[in-house]
Amino acid sequence: QLQFVESGGGLVRPGETLTLSCAASGFTLDYYAIGWFRQVPGKEREGFSCISRNGYRTKYEDSMKGRVTISRNNANNTVSLQLKSPKPEDTAVYYCAADRAPYPDICTIDGYGRYGHWGQGTQVTVFS
Repeated sequence: QLQFVESGGGLVRPGETLTLSCAASGFTLDYYAIGWFRQVPGKEREGFSCISRNGYRTKYEDSMKGRVTISRNNANNTVSLQLKSPKPEDTAVYYCAADRAPYPDICTIDGYGRYGHWGQGTQVTVFS
């Protein structure tokens, strides 16, 4: 059974670093680029970070640069996201997703159509 399980969400106080993780089972992350998406009520799900299969290329949405770090540990079949200095506007449901990318050095945050495996989503709520 293929699973992509998220952890680390919940209530977050401003100033603390949020760490989200996704652990894959039933498929091997070596073959997948990883994207992180978030969604707020009334808006489309949007990508804000991704990492290529080999980990050498990362992308960040402009407004998140400097606050977000994406990483992966293929040996452990896991992916992590760190969000520094979370703000109330970061409150959203966060999703990890895996893309069976044909090349080892690419990833995209321009849409979610390529992503075939999704985490269950985890609510992140940042206190004001």
